Amino acid sequence: MGLKMCKVTVGSKEKAYPDGTPFGEIVKDFDQDCKYPVVLVTVDGKLRELHKKIHRDCRISLVTVEDSIGHKTYKRSMNLLLLKAVYHVAGHEKIRKIVLHFTVGEGFYYTIDGDVTIDQPFLDQVETYMHELVEKHAPVMKRSVSTASALDLFHKYGMYDKEKLFRYRRSSRVNIYNLEEFEDYFYGYMVWHTGYLKYFKLYPYDEGFVMQMPTRKDPEKLPPFTPSPKIFQVQKEAEKWGEMMGVSVVGELNEKISKGKMQELLLISEALQEGRISKIAEQIIERGGVKFVMIAGPSSSGKTTFSHRLSIQLAAHGMKPHPIAVDNYFVERVNTPKDENGQYNFECLEAMDIELFNQQMSALLRGEKVFMPTFNFITGMKEYKGNSLKLGPEDVLVIEGIHCLNDALSYSLPAENKFKIYVSALAQMNIDEHNRIPTTDGRLIRRMVRDARTRGASAQKTISMWPSVRRGEDENIFPYQESADVVFNSALIYELAVLKQYAEPLLFGIRPEDPEYLEAKRLLKFLNYFQGIDSNLIPGNSILREFIGGSFFPV
Repeated sequence: MGLKMCKVTVGSKEKAYPDGTPFGEIVKDFDQDCKYPVVLVTVDGKLRELHKKIHRDCRISLVTVEDSIGHKTYKRSMNLLLLKAVYHVAGHEKIRKIVLHFTVGEGFYYTIDGDVTIDQPFLDQVETYMHELVEKHAPVMKRSVSTASALDLFHKYGMYDKEKLFRYRRSSRVNIYNLEEFEDYFYGYMVWHTGYLKYFKLYPYDEGFVMQMPTRKDPEKLPPFTPSPKIFQVQKEAEKWGEMMGVSVVGELNEKISKGKMQELLLISEALQEGRISKIAEQIIERGGVKFVMIAGPSSSGKTTFSHRLSIQLAAHGMKPHPIAVDNYFVERVNTPKDENGQYNFECLEAMDIELFNQQMSALLRGEKVFMPTFNFITGMKEYKGNSLKLGPEDVLVIEGIHCLNDALSYSLPAENKFKIYVSALAQMNIDEHNRIPTTDGRLIRRMVRDARTRGASAQKTISMWPSVRRGEDENIFPYQESADVVFNSALIYELAVLKQYAEPLLFGIRPEDPEYLEAKRLLKFLNYFQGIDSNLIPGNSILREFIGGSFFPV
C-alpha cells in the first residue's frame, strides 16, 4: 500500500504532499510571492498554526505578519519569547510575578515583582538570550490539557490570575504553549518557531520596561520608541482604580459577578468617572479665559456622552455650556475630497469648512452674534435655521469633533482660550497577567453594538469597515493625543460583561464563508472569558448607555 498523498491548492497552484506533512513545510513552496513571512494558514477557511499537519485534500490561504491576525500572532509570540528569557536570565526563584500591563507606543509595558533590578544591563542580557533563541529556531510547542490539569499547572507556576480565569471557563480543555520547557497559556495562535521573531528591542521605562515591536505597516522595521506620557499616566491610574476595586483581571471580575457583588462595583466605577469629569470642569474654570472646550477621540470612545456630562458639571460650577458639533462644519458634499478608492473622505481635515469655523468662532470670541449652521447629511449642504449664539462672561462652547486637538482646525483661536480634552476607552484590566485586553477590541465591540441598534448595521459590516476607521484614527487623531490638556478614560471596568450579551448574537450571525468570520470567531472567544451581567443596573447617564441604548442624553 503506497503512501497517502494530499492535494493542496493555493490560489491557482496545486501540489501533492505526504499525509502528515506540517503546513510550515508546505507553505515554503507557495510563499515566493509573499512580501513578508507566512506565520499562519487558513485551511478551507479555518485558521491553523504551521506545526499542524495535513491529512486530506484542502485549499489553503497564507497569513503573513502584514495581516491583522498575523501581526497579532507575531506580538503574542514575542510575549512568550520575552517571558521565557526574563525567567531564564533572572531565575525563577527571584520572580514572583511578571505582568504585561498595556501598550506603550508600538510596544508592551511590563513590570516584574521580585528580586530583580530592571536596568539596561539586565535588559541587555534578556535581549541577548532572546536573540539566541531566535537563531536556534526553537519550536513553539502546543499541548491540550483538561481544565482541571491546567488549574493545577497554573497554581504550581504561581500564575494565580490564570488559575482564577479558568475557574469560570466553560471549556473542558486548555491549550498550553511550551518554549524550551517554559509553559504558559495565551489567548490566540502562535508562530511555529522562534526564527520568525527577529525584530524587537527592550527599553527601561517608568517602573518597568517596554518591549518595542514593528508596526503592521512595516513588519520588518523597528520604529523609534516614542512613549505618550499623558496616555501612560491615565492607563496607570485606570489600573490603580481596578486594584482599588479588587478587579485587575477578568477572573476577579467574574468572581464579583458570581458572588452577586456587581451593583457596588458598578456604582463605584461610575462614581470614579463622574468625579474625574467634575475635576476636569474645575480645571477648565481654574484656567480662566477658556471659551472653547475642544474634545476629540477615536471611534466609540463615548465622546458625545462625555460632552453632555462635562456640560452638566460646568453648569453645576456656574458656567453656561453650549454644545457644538464640528460635523455641522463639513464642506458641501460636492467639494468633499475623495480617497484613493474614489470614495468621499469625510475624516480628513480638508473635509471641514475650516475658514467658516474660524470666522464664526472668532466672531463669538469678540462677543458678536453668530448664526450657526446645521449640516444636512441627506442633501450634503449646510443649512441656516435661525440658530443664533452670542457669548457672555459665563458662556463656554463645548466642541466635539475628530480634529479638535489639531490646531489647524482652530488656527485663529488664541491658545489661552482653548482647553483640549482627549477621550479614549483605555482598558482598566487584563485577561490575566500575560494576556492583555486590546483597547481597540473594546471600542470595536462598543461600535458593533451601537451600529446594530442605531443604524441596523450587521456585525459583518462593522468589522469590514474597522480597518478604514483605524486608518483615519492613525492619521487624524492619535498624532495629536499628547497635545491635550487632559486625557479622559471612558472605559468602565464592568462594560465587557454587559456588551457580551449584545455582541454575541451579532457575531454568531457572521457565516464561515464570510471574510469577517475569523475576526468574529476571535471576538467570540474573547467574550467567552466574561460572565454576563444585567444591563438594567446601569444608570441612564453612563457612557455605556451610548452604545446599548437607554441614555438620558440625545446620543
